Formats: sequence, structure tokens, C-alpha cells
Amino acid sequence: MRHLYTLAIHLYTAAVRLAALLGHTKARLLASGWKQWPQTLATLNHHTPVVWFHAASLGEFEQARPLIEAYRLLHPDHQILLTFFSPSGYQIRKDYPLAHAVAYLPPDTPRNARRFLDAAHPSSAFFVKYEFWYNHLRALRLRHVPTYLFSAIFRPSQYLFQPYGRWFLRQLSLSFTHLFVQNTQSLQLLHRHHIPHCSLAGDTRFDRVHQIASSALPDPVVEHFLSGHHGHVLVAGSTWPPDEQILARARNAKPNWFPSKTIIAPHLVDHQHILQIQTLFPDSVTYSHLSAHTDDHDHNVLIVDNIGLLSKLYRYASIAYIGGGFGNGIHNILEALAFGKPVLFGPNYHKFQEAIDAISLGAAFPVRNHLDLLHGPLHQLLSNPDALSNASQASLHYMTQNLGSTKKILSTLEK
Repeated sequence: MRHLYTLAIHLYTAAVRLAALLGHTKARLLASGWKQWPQTLATLNHHTPVVWFHAASLGEFEQARPLIEAYRLLHPDHQILLTFFSPSGYQIRKDYPLAHAVAYLPPDTPRNARRFLDAAHPSSAFFVKYEFWYNHLRALRLRHVPTYLFSAIFRPSQYLFQPYGRWFLRQLSLSFTHLFVQNTQSLQLLHRHHIPHCSLAGDTRFDRVHQIASSALPDPVVEHFLSGHHGHVLVAGSTWPPDEQILARARNAKPNWFPSKTIIAPHLVDHQHILQIQTLFPDSVTYSHLSAHTDDHDHNVLIVDNIGLLSKLYRYASIAYIGGGFGNGIHNILEALAFGKPVLFGPNYHKFQEAIDAISLGAAFPVRNHLDLLHGPLHQLLSNPDALSNASQASLHYMTQNLGSTKKILSTLEK
């Protein structure tokens, strides 16, 4: 099985490089990054310990960030090596100031794993959530490097727990010194499969979004957009075209039931997508236009046409809508819950523990279409101050009850 796995990695690597030659943007970034990591790791000083954190992409980095920052406070003399699998994570966080080196993880072959560890010399390694790269993990184990998986979540339907996944499950058990899981179901599942070196620590994302909400500053452009407004505000974050179409249909069907001001921060901010949203909402203005024309007040929809602002925009919401639920799955709902905002999202949320929890507590509400959105939670919450207040309190309570994952992990590590 090990040889088949490595063969699959070689085939994947060849496919990426071919796509890069054909002009695929992400493939080109990835192939280029694979060439650069030796030079990046050469900047590390091996007279002091190197601690390696690996995240698949930007979302997983945000999970790792509270642990990285807390670790740096405890061990200021240690160096942080941060690696990414995805260009979307690397390109945004390649200058992360707490990391001494940021690089792509090279393709997971035995030779690359040996070369990478020869260059990095990590004293310990941390992987986030689902990251399982067999050859790198095996190389770490053979060198007796303590290796941890945190914010992990497991479900019986995952390939690890199927008959064909037994080899991978065995390697998972052998590879990690300790596994920190998000929920009781994951812990029980690992115990049933005879993996005792695990514990319940929760999800570090709660700590991260709490940090963001606590330190968020006012946004002058949004403040200008909302100046003089005293009604409800809907903030729709990480939306895709199906989400935007549903919001537009609901707004057109019952404009008096819909929040009088709407802020839309789409997942994709390319020019074509922004034009599509403007077509759906003729009374809209883009964030970049409003910042350049501060006397422009005659709009009810603000389209955020850049990235990096969304997490602090939920502070302005009466209620939040999170995109992705009509596609592969919802995006981050915790950023809105951290501000005490009730959240709405589409029907594809079942793989997300926080969505299931928030629904059960009355802090989140799934919708199936624009009529469901309009006549269901949106109207019920905004027309009933008590219902809105109760949902907001449920959001804050859920966040408070789930803080502290970072401390639990560090306390185990320091024993």
C-alpha cells in the first residue's frame, strides 16, 4: 500500500506540473513553490529549536494561528516553520511575521520527506485537522520527532474507518504522538479503533475568531455606508452565485421584510463576479468605489470587492448569512457567531460540527430556497426583537462555552 500511495503522489505531481506548463494559475504557483522551499529553509538557524506547523490552506492556518501565537509566547527562543499545501494559503500568509520561514510542503515522496527534514531539523511538528501526508509523517517517526494533530475531527463515514482504509488508519495511529480532537464522537471513534493517545481539546478556531472579534476596529467605509441608518443590516459573507441569487429573489419578493441595508462580501472578488452581483442588486455600490467617493450615499447594498475585511464586518450585522451551503459546504460561521450574530446558511451544512451545534442551540438556521429564507428565520428574527435577542445570546453562549482549546493543547504538551 505504501508503494501505491507514493505512486499516486508521483502521478499527482506530474499532473500539476503539466497543468502549470499549460498555464493553469494555481498549478503554476504550486510547481514554482515546490522549487523554492530548499532556499527558504536554508534561512533557518539550527542552533535554536525549529517547530514545524503545517496547514493545508488559509482556513487551517487560522486554526493553527492561536496555537502558534501562544507557543511563541511560551518559547520566544524557538523558530517557527510554517508550511502550506495550497497556494491560496501560502500567497496570503507568506509574510506571516511570527514565522521564521514560510514554504510550500514538497510533494509527499520518501526522497522529498528526507530532504525536507534534513533541511528543517524540526524538534516537533504540528499538523492541522485533516493533514495526513504519509511519507513526511513516517520520516518524522523514524527520526523520533514528537508529532501532533490538532483540531481534528473524525466521522464513521470517512475512508479511514472503511475496510479499504485500514492501512491508513494504522499509519495514522503510528504517526502521531498525540491527537487532539474537536468532539466526543471523534474521541470515541478513535478509542473504538484502539487509538488511545488522543484527547478532547475542542477547536482552536473558536479561540481565533474570539481574538478577531475582540480586536476588530471600525471600518470607515462601512461606517460611511451605514451613516444615518437605524434599521436592520444583513451581512452576507463568503457568498457564491446561488447564495446571491437567493438573497436577491427574497429581497425582490418582499422588500419591506428584507433588511434595509445589506453588505455582501463574496467568496470570489474577480471583476466578472462583482458585475453579476451588481446586476442582481441595481442599488448597490462597491467598497472600492465608496472609499473613493465619500459623498455617495444613494445605495442600500454594499459589495465588498476585496479580501481580508469580512471577519470584522459581522460587527455591523443584525443577522448574518454565510455562503457555500448550496455548494460543497458552508464557509466559516464562527466569525459571525463570535460577534453574537444569528446565522443563516444553505442546506449543505451536515459535515460541519459547529453548524449542527449552533442549530440545536437556536443560534443558526438553515434555509432551502428564497421563500424558506424570507418566510422563515429572516422574517421571524427581524420582526420579533425577543427572538433576535435570544438567538444572539445563544450565539455568544456557544462561543464562550467552546473557548480554551489552545490552553488545553499547551497544557498537555507542557506536562
